[in-house]
Amino acid sequence: MKRRSITASIRGGLLAGALALSSLAVASGPAEAQTNPYQRGPNPTTSSLNASSGPFSVSTSSVNFVSGFGGGTVYYPTDTSQGTFGGVVIAPGFTASSTTYASLARRVASHGFVVLAIDVNSTFTDLPDSRGQQMLRALDWLTSSSSSTVRSRLDSSRLAVAGHSMGGGGTLRAAADRPSLKAAVPLQPWHTDKTWPEIRVPTMIIGGQSDTIAAVGSHAEPFYNSMSNAPEKAYVELRSEGHMAAATNPDDQARAMISWLKRYVDNDTRYDQFTCPPPSSTDYSEWRNTCPNSGGDTTPTPPGNDCEWWEWWCTSGTTSLRAVLGVA
Repeated sequence: MKRRSITASIRGGLLAGALALSSLAVASGPAEAQTNPYQRGPNPTTSSLNASSGPFSVSTSSVNFVSGFGGGTVYYPTDTSQGTFGGVVIAPGFTASSTTYASLARRVASHGFVVLAIDVNSTFTDLPDSRGQQMLRALDWLTSSSSSTVRSRLDSSRLAVAGHSMGGGGTLRAAADRPSLKAAVPLQPWHTDKTWPEIRVPTMIIGGQSDTIAAVGSHAEPFYNSMSNAPEKAYVELRSEGHMAAATNPDDQARAMISWLKRYVDNDTRYDQFTCPPPSSTDYSEWRNTCPNSGGDTTPTPPGNDCEWWEWWCTSGTTSLRAVLGVA
């Protein structure tokens, strides 16, 4: 048999096996959902993620005069019937404040998270690493301080960080310094450090195709490429969006961010469908990820040589598998 025929047969067998595994995952989905104590809210849809608010009503609480960071606002679900929620701290960019991200913080909270949008001690002089340290102090305050009014609503074992611009660089630093975090989502991140192999937290980096302040080619993409030890990672590029996407809260950013937080903070595999395989929406100019290896539909189209789109074929398989697929 010719080499091309052998390769085609192997590709066909791999795809058939993937389809079978996908069918098994779908069949076992309901049982898994019933055993996940962290699942919150109804089954997600593209429409529900595009909506300006999720299924939970949200209240707010101001945070003032706190040692370690500059205060801020907590956004939290009012519903207490479903148990505690995971927590997320959002850090601002250069010159920005917590109110800049009020729409984003409320939107994330409405999908079942306690969200603290923080102010930093100095909007001008606090560089990304300082912002990262303040994010971790804010998490500690949120979960353990007697002045935190939402402690009883919060699961202190399920925490995440997110931030914009210098706050996005701070998000990388916080994730590197605290590997117990469940997820990190830097938004249009800016940092002078371009390599992050120390990050061991599932991390989704969201960049803007038209960003001229934290250009993806010199910030978001090198950050993503360097995260060689992250258990899962994704690089999402918002088509035609600039540096202020985090502040304007576009639907394409919210879909990606919320899906990532639900998947890794809540361990909710119902959200795999929105990240793996990568969505084909024209909202994204690029989407790369390693894809979770359990739950959801991870059945790919045979990748050929397209390692940028189907990167998990190229990074998760063995050298011999990549050679068989023609992507070595």
